[in-house]
Amino acid sequence: MRRVCGAVRDPGSSALEKARTLLRSADAIVVAAGAGMSADSGLPTFRGDGGFWGAYPALGRRGLAFTSVASPATFAREPRLAWGFYGHRLALYRETPPHDGYRLLMDLALRVELGAFVVTTNVDGHFRRAGFAGEAIWEMHGSIHRLQCLDPCCPDTWPAVGFGPRVDARECRLEGELPRCPACGGLARPNVLMFSDWSWVSDPADAQERHFEAFVARAARPVVLELGAGTAIPSLRNLSRRRRWPVVRVNVDDADVPDGEGVGLRMGTLEALRRLATG
Repeated sequence: MRRVCGAVRDPGSSALEKARTLLRSADAIVVAAGAGMSADSGLPTFRGDGGFWGAYPALGRRGLAFTSVASPATFAREPRLAWGFYGHRLALYRETPPHDGYRLLMDLALRVELGAFVVTTNVDGHFRRAGFAGEAIWEMHGSIHRLQCLDPCCPDTWPAVGFGPRVDARECRLEGELPRCPACGGLARPNVLMFSDWSWVSDPADAQERHFEAFVARAARPVVLELGAGTAIPSLRNLSRRRRWPVVRVNVDDADVPDGEGVGLRMGTLEALRRLATG
C-alpha cells in the first residue's frame, strides 16, 4: 500500500519549502484550479446541498438539489428558474473582481521557462479577467460568459456580453426577456457542462484542450500546481497522477499527496500563493 504524506499547514514547514523547490525546478507550470480558487474571491462553491441552499434559499425551500437545477432538463421545463440561477451567477461573476492570487500566479509563471497553462473546472472566467492569455487556458467545463442553443441547431457559441440578466432573488427567477439563439430563435443556455448534459457544445473547450496538449508536449519538467480542486469530480486531481507529473496540492480540506508524488499544503489558495511567492 502506498504511503500518503499528510499535508502540513505550518508556513515554515519543510512541506512549504519542498513546494517552492518543486516549482523552481519546473520548466512549465500546469495550474489545475478548482472551486477553491474562486472561493477566495468570495464566490460560492456549492459544497453539498446545504451550501447550495444557503446561497439560493428559494431553491432550498423547494428542495431542489444543485444537480437538478444545473441541468438542461430544468432549462427545458422551467427556463426562468434555470436562468434565475445561472443569470444570478453570471451577474455575480461579472461584479466580483478576481483576488490577488491570480496576479501572484502570473508572477510565478514568469519565473519558469515556458510559463504556465491553466486547466480549470471553474466557469467564472476569472483567469481571463485577471489577464491570463486565452490560448493558455483550458476551461474543461466551459464558460458562463458564452451561450449556446439549448437544443443545438448548430455548433455555434457566442459571447454573453449582450445579456444583462435581471433576477428576482427571492424567487430565483429571471425577469424580462429570455436569451435566444440567433440562428433559430430557440432558447439559449450557458455554454457550461451541466449534469446529465448531452447537448453541451464542447467545441471551444476541445480547441483549448488541443492548445494544452501542444503546451505540455514542449515541457520536459512540468509541475502541477493544484489549487482548491475537490474530490467529487476528480478530473483535476487525477491530472498529475495520470500524467505522472509531480504535484503541489493546495486544499484547505484534503491536501494529502501519495508519497513520492509531490507535496500537500493544507491552506486556502490565496494564503498558499502568497507564501509560495515569497520563496
